[in-house]
Amino acid sequence: MSDFDAGDTGHDVDYGHFEAGQEHGQMDQLHHAAGSEADYNNQFGVFEQDHHTAESTDFSQGHHVEYDAPAAVHYESDDFTNYSHDATSDDHVFAAEGSENAHQANFNELDQLENSFGKSFVDGTEFHSGEGQFGVAGN
Repeated sequence: MSDFDAGDTGHDVDYGHFEAGQEHGQMDQLHHAAGSEADYNNQFGVFEQDHHTAESTDFSQGHHVEYDAPAAVHYESDDFTNYSHDATSDDHVFAAEGSENAHQANFNELDQLENSFGKSFVDGTEFHSGEGQFGVAGN
């Protein structure tokens, strides 16, 4: 902004006021978020059951007779019994069970807010001179 007065030079000059400038305002806001997750799970279990049994029984009975007669007499008699019993039993437990799962996720997020304005201006007053006059200076 300026004032100019030529004084007593014989010419009447008044420049008045002249102003030029620029205004600018801006608002930027940027938000960025990113993330990821991964999950893994497994489960394992075992179960089985077996039962075995075996049994065996043997039974024998007998009678034996022996006889010799000439010169000397010989006589023999036997009775016998044979009994056998066998038994076995076993138990067995075994089993298997399993499960497995996996999960993966990713995300990105972007928010942007922008507001701006701009203005350029030129503003002036009249110019007076002895030879002529001009109007308002242009914008």
